[in-house]
Amino acid sequence: MRKIKKFGSLLAATAIAVSGIFSFPSAAVYADDASTTYSYTYDIWGDVQSSPDAYRATKHISGDMFEFEDAEGKTVAKNFVEPQGQFIRGNHIFVCDTGNNRIVEIAYDGKEYKGVRQITEFTDKNGEALTLNKPYDIYVTENYEMIISDYGNERVLHVDKDCNVIKIMTTPAVTPFNDPVDARVFQPQKLIMDTAGRIYVQAEKINKGLLEFDTRGEFTQYVGASPVKFNMVDYIWRFFMTEKQIEAQPRFVPTEYNNVAIDSEGFMYVTMSVYDDNDFLTANPVRRLNSTGSDILVRNGNDPPCGDLKWDNAGGYNGPSRFYDVVTFDNNSYCTIDQTRGRIFAYDFQGNLLYAFGGIGNRLGYFRKPVAIDRMGDSLFVLDGQYSNITVFELTEFGTLINKALREYQNADYDKSAEYWNDVLRLNGNYDLAYIGVGRALLRQDKFAEAMEYFKAKRDRRNYSKAFEQYRKEQIEDHIGDFVKALIVILVGIWLIKKVRKIQKEVRECD
Repeated sequence: MRKIKKFGSLLAATAIAVSGIFSFPSAAVYADDASTTYSYTYDIWGDVQSSPDAYRATKHISGDMFEFEDAEGKTVAKNFVEPQGQFIRGNHIFVCDTGNNRIVEIAYDGKEYKGVRQITEFTDKNGEALTLNKPYDIYVTENYEMIISDYGNERVLHVDKDCNVIKIMTTPAVTPFNDPVDARVFQPQKLIMDTAGRIYVQAEKINKGLLEFDTRGEFTQYVGASPVKFNMVDYIWRFFMTEKQIEAQPRFVPTEYNNVAIDSEGFMYVTMSVYDDNDFLTANPVRRLNSTGSDILVRNGNDPPCGDLKWDNAGGYNGPSRFYDVVTFDNNSYCTIDQTRGRIFAYDFQGNLLYAFGGIGNRLGYFRKPVAIDRMGDSLFVLDGQYSNITVFELTEFGTLINKALREYQNADYDKSAEYWNDVLRLNGNYDLAYIGVGRALLRQDKFAEAMEYFKAKRDRRNYSKAFEQYRKEQIEDHIGDFVKALIVILVGIWLIKKVRKIQKEVRECD
């Protein structure tokens, strides 16, 4: 009987171990939120590798935490209703409380969050009051001017910090808004302003790119239209179809963006979530646009920035990751949010996955419908449109070391960067990017042989080839003198041999 029990225990333990090896990342629920560990990365083979948490959820911020006067002069606190946008400037958080037709400004003093004001109306140049109707997004300048996507009123407002209107952007007189047959309604959603004062707007059901408005509020052009993708077989078949058959076929049109952000260098980041499930590796759902609208995002990782590489369809969540927003850091790394499974994916400046965490659930650190992500310093703030709150994530020691390693590498202090990557390895010996990070630092220090060892350990063929090329060049340069000497010795030897043979031949002929 004891043998049977032992054998049963062994089978149970084996089953647990096997299930752990072959499981995919999921929104697991833990008994203690403070000890939650749900971060992961992917290795060279595309397999899930558990990782220490780089971020840990610490707090929820909801609208009913702050009291403001209502229209009747009463002090009330009410929660957000279907908020869709947020923006952080300094230590101030601006939330687009879409369902309540207001913008809530919150300040953080280092210890607690305090309500500053709620904004419900503005004063135009004629002294008349303008109210909000489903504010969708907001951008705040350094002097606290606000650019607001007034979705329900079909306009974009540019106001000063005292809520006086500077300019209003309405429906532009261009296609498809002026189409005589099927005119589109101008419904601005996400927006940003660049350093030159130009405003870029992502509008609903517009696939021509971002709408650009100049400093006067005049529409100038579409920017960064998504490349058209089509099926070559269908394209060829169209040559053999009648006009009616062609009209019945789906059109090859660009895909519309769903969000826009701007980094410290003035480049725009955009996200998109409409593409075929099978194209998730080539869809480029996050892009970095230059001034001409071309995508210049670096994708040198083992896999492109696309979210989960493997997934199942359990719990009713089907298909690949669908990015809905992006936030950038000063070291050119960035985080995206995935609405399919409520996850956050962080990538470095080369497109390598740093870590992924989050999920769909009702615990701290999980979401129902994440709609916006921003940061205050290194802390992340994720707005949930369905739970109507903000989740605050703080860096852990592990995440801090990764950020420092990336920052020092960007600052060209490769010795310090390698030190931080080695500290990362002490916390997680299976963290592939730490090996690659040390290798890159050694490569920058012209320590090619050592760099090759680190790249070889994690099968990084691209960087290994770079290191090997430089190592081969170095070896040739270091031994070129010996090579020349050896070549001279060989040539002289050949000449002597020929000379001796010639003399021997002449002697034989004389005899």
